[in-house]
Amino acid sequence: MRSVNLPKAGTNKPHNPNTNPLKNNILISVAFSLALAATSRAEEGGSAHYMPGSMASFIDAFPGNPGSFTAMDFFTYYDASAAIGQGLPLGGLLTSGLDATVYANTVAGFYQAPWEVLGGGLAFGIAVPYVWIEVEGQAQRIGPDGVPGPVVSARDTANGIGDMTIIPFMLGWTNILPDLKLDSRLSVFAPTGDYDQGHLANVGKNYWTFEPGIMASWLSSKIGTEVSLYTGVDFNTRNDATDYTSGTSLHLDATVAQHLPLFGGFVGLGANGFYYKQLTGDSGSGARLGGLEGMTVGVGPVLSYVRPLRKTSLLLAEVKWLPELDVEKRMQGDFVWFKLGMMF
Repeated sequence: MRSVNLPKAGTNKPHNPNTNPLKNNILISVAFSLALAATSRAEEGGSAHYMPGSMASFIDAFPGNPGSFTAMDFFTYYDASAAIGQGLPLGGLLTSGLDATVYANTVAGFYQAPWEVLGGGLAFGIAVPYVWIEVEGQAQRIGPDGVPGPVVSARDTANGIGDMTIIPFMLGWTNILPDLKLDSRLSVFAPTGDYDQGHLANVGKNYWTFEPGIMASWLSSKIGTEVSLYTGVDFNTRNDATDYTSGTSLHLDATVAQHLPLFGGFVGLGANGFYYKQLTGDSGSGARLGGLEGMTVGVGPVLSYVRPLRKTSLLLAEVKWLPELDVEKRMQGDFVWFKLGMMF
C-alpha cells in the first residue's frame, strides 16, 4: 500500500513579509471544507459493506439440498466518482472530486446440514475477498486541533485480503409453495482487511457490520420464470481509527428473469434492480461533514446459465451490469458482477 503524501496541518511557515502561505492555506482549506459541508456525502468512504447485486437472484438463494456443498467465485468490478465540491470522508481525510476503481474476487463456500430445523434446512457459509483498489482526487488532512491542512491532489492504491463475510446460519424452507425457496439469514462482515488512517485506498473498512436478511426466490419448473427478492438491514459498529460510525441502512435487491432450455442447460435473461437507503445518519467525532443519509438506486441486465453435471451436481454462472441511476450523498458508478459456482 502506498500512503498519501499530505502535509500536516499547521506546519507551513511564511517566506516573506508580504505573503503568508499558512494563512492562505487555511483560507483555501476553510473554503474547501465549507464546500464539502454544503454537499457532503454520507457513510464513511461513500460506500458500505453491502454491494448492490451481491444477493439478488436464484444463485444466491438457499441451496435446498441437505448435505450439499456449494463453492462459488464472485468477481466484482466497480468504477465510481464524486464531483468536485461533493465531499467524502475517507480514511480520516476530507476529500472531493474522487475517482475510484475497485476489483474484487471473492471465494465463497456454503454447506447445508443434513438435518431439519423448524421444519426447514440449515446452512452455513463464508466468503473471503481479495481486493484491488485505486483512488485519486483532492484530499485534506485535519490536524489534532481541528485546523484543516492544505488541499492537495493525491492518488493511492492498495490490494490484499478484504473484509470477509461469515454467515453463521441460513434457515431455509422449500416446502411452503412449489418452486419457492425462502430463507432468513445473518451475515457478519468482519474487519479482516488492512486499514490505515490517512490513506485514500484501503481494502478493509475497520468496522463490523451485522446484516439480518430475508430472501425469497421463485423459479417456475413449468414456465421458467424467476422472481427473486432479497432484503437486509445493516448495523455498523464504530471505526475506532477515525471515531466514525456509518448509519444503519436498508437495502433491497430484486431479479425478474425468464429461463429457457439451451446448450444442454438453462439460460436466463432478465433484469436486476436494487435500492439502498440509510435509515440513520452517520455519527461520531470523525463525521465532520454531518449525519446525512445516503441513497442509491439502479437497474441493469442479468444473464445466467445453469447446467446439471451429474444427478446431484449443478454448474451455475451469472453476469450482470448494474449502473447506479439515482444517488444521494454517495459515490456514483457502475457495478459489474460475474459469478461462477458448483453445487455438489
